[in-house]
Amino acid sequence: MAFPSTRPRRLRRTAALRRLVAETQLSPAAMVLPVFVREGVTEPVAISSMPGVVQHTRDSARAAVAEAAVLGLGGVMLFGVPLRKDASGSAALDPCGVLAGAIRDAVSEGGDALVVMSDLCLDEFTDSGHCGVLDDRGDVDNDATLEVYAEMAVVHAEAGVHMVAPSGMMDGQVGAVRSALDSAGYTDTGILAYAAKYASAFYGPFREAVASSLVGDRRTYQMDPPNAREAVREALLDVDEGADIIMVKPALGYLDLVVQMREVVPVPVAAYNVSGEYAMVEAAAAHGWIDRDRAIDEVLTSIRRAGADIVLTYWAAQVARRLQAGTMAQ
Repeated sequence: MAFPSTRPRRLRRTAALRRLVAETQLSPAAMVLPVFVREGVTEPVAISSMPGVVQHTRDSARAAVAEAAVLGLGGVMLFGVPLRKDASGSAALDPCGVLAGAIRDAVSEGGDALVVMSDLCLDEFTDSGHCGVLDDRGDVDNDATLEVYAEMAVVHAEAGVHMVAPSGMMDGQVGAVRSALDSAGYTDTGILAYAAKYASAFYGPFREAVASSLVGDRRTYQMDPPNAREAVREALLDVDEGADIIMVKPALGYLDLVVQMREVVPVPVAAYNVSGEYAMVEAAAAHGWIDRDRAIDEVLTSIRRAGADIVLTYWAAQVARRLQAGTMAQ
């Protein structure tokens, strides 16, 4: 009986061999930790649909950022949860508001050790829960919203943010933000563009995390899940308008888009491992149906393998701790 002379299994025989030939690596530097900061609370508030994730106080957010820096994470993405909401999302423009304050805290704690990013959107601040201001018909007014985004970007830059992340999927948002930052003298403030943000069912737990007041949906401005060519077009438009990094959101259901983006855009590609993806793994693990740590590693590796240079994930700090301790599955 003839046996094969080529035996790929030789390279899988031991943990050391598998580590030696691994084509994709998880690294703390490639991960960004989303951080929710809630105004008016005196202790962290657990998010029931995202076990292990909290709405931070300013003090606990400082501690989370400090740990992120020590762990060598690539950055933090800050979201503000204000006490007050109104039709125009005016609290988003408050230089002393929750998000601007969180930015100053994070820059102070993290210094140059990690990139401080801020969510540039109005959904946390409007009483409608939409990502922009509404017109007389109740529709999101694209161009009026751009004016607010531009002002909001300057507020964040004045607070010291390293990179703003316009996430509302308004047409022209990157160009409007880039122009405003440059005109105000913040030419070094970067833009991470949510270039392909889909109208996804996997954002459900996030709505709790930011205390969203949304009624209805965002399908008139976020992308339709069946469309891929449109996503590439959106990304290329954002690059032309001045995006320094583009992002695909969600990640797992859109890994094909991550692959395509990596092939066509000349800037780094990020992917957001969103709240629903996090919650599914945590729920299955809580029932004993899956090995939690191995599932997390597999999820994040798949996103990196698809071509994401940067992964936003709520597991960032946990995975970085295990990498430091050398306890990753082999």
